[in-house]
Amino acid sequence: MIQQTLQGLSRRLRRWLAWLWRQEGTPGQRARGLAAGVFSGCFPFFGMQTLLGIALASVVRGNHLLAAAGTWISNPITYLPLYWFNYQVGCCLLGKGQIEFDLSQLNGQDLWTHGWTFSSRLLIGSTLVGGIAAALTSGITYGLLKKQPKAKQRNLLYRRSNQRRH
Repeated sequence: MIQQTLQGLSRRLRRWLAWLWRQEGTPGQRARGLAAGVFSGCFPFFGMQTLLGIALASVVRGNHLLAAAGTWISNPITYLPLYWFNYQVGCCLLGKGQIEFDLSQLNGQDLWTHGWTFSSRLLIGSTLVGGIAAALTSGITYGLLKKQPKAKQRNLLYRRSNQRRH
């Protein structure tokens, strides 16, 4: 059961990498597009992440389709851990703040203050986590994509040399 699951995940990863290599653009454009999507996916702007990723990919001259795919870093399975982590990073940078709710005495001003305290920490954390995740994604993707043409050339040379022998 576990082995089948791992084989399935491995197969999906290989398909995804093959799909990545088939996208148009230079390795840099594809890496920038994917990184723009990952950066945008780290923000809690539900329904807007894909549009933000594509817009950011336009700014950095990256692949738009890969930017849309990169936003999938946040999905219903990862929302809670990702945004909790981003909030914790924001708290480390800005301090915990005072978020204590007494619902019996909560008024509009308190709600605004607590909302700003929470939102600012989440957005600062999302920016830092998104920036680091985008940089790592860009570097790894670029490295993988730069190696890919050399591997194709090696395979072509290998096939040609084998054809000559037979």
